[in-house]
Amino acid sequence: IVLCVGYLGEMIVEQYGDGSQWGVQIDYSFDGDKLLGTGGALIRALPKLGEAFYVLYGDSYLPIDYQDVGRTFLDSGKLGLMTVFKNNEAYDASNVWFEDGSIKLYSKTEKPPQMKHIDYGLGVFRRAAFTNYPRDAVVDLAAIQTELCRRGELAGYEMTERFYEIGSPAGLQELDARLRASPRLE
Repeated sequence: IVLCVGYLGEMIVEQYGDGSQWGVQIDYSFDGDKLLGTGGALIRALPKLGEAFYVLYGDSYLPIDYQDVGRTFLDSGKLGLMTVFKNNEAYDASNVWFEDGSIKLYSKTEKPPQMKHIDYGLGVFRRAAFTNYPRDAVVDLAAIQTELCRRGELAGYEMTERFYEIGSPAGLQELDARLRASPRLE
């Protein structure tokens, strides 16, 4: 596991260390003096990542079959894969046009009526998806994903169960209620 950390990242290292307490190996990639954005943080972490890797947002709980997502990504032959959920503006602004098993458009600025899905919070990428971007520059992962989509290099994987935002007390409360109602972890 490689955690991309920025401001106050030392507190995360202090809390979780190398992960051996949980039977995993954790490594850290720090932004440095300036925050690099989600894409810039990944670019900085590339030396610690393999040829292909998952990217999971740190503020999400996802009831998802990671192996199936990985197989779908490998079978696609594309540089990236985005998991999506039919949102219809329910949990946040819908930002993906997903149709016939394919991502037609991903954009945080364009808003055609076909956008009914949202980025679910798990992506898979090949290292080559990041080669055209400078190291140690501020880069938004959304810009990389948008470019991959425009080039036909972003596969899609549709989820039918919603994601849970856990970056706020209200989101944590909602997930806690869901897990207590059905305690089997997925």
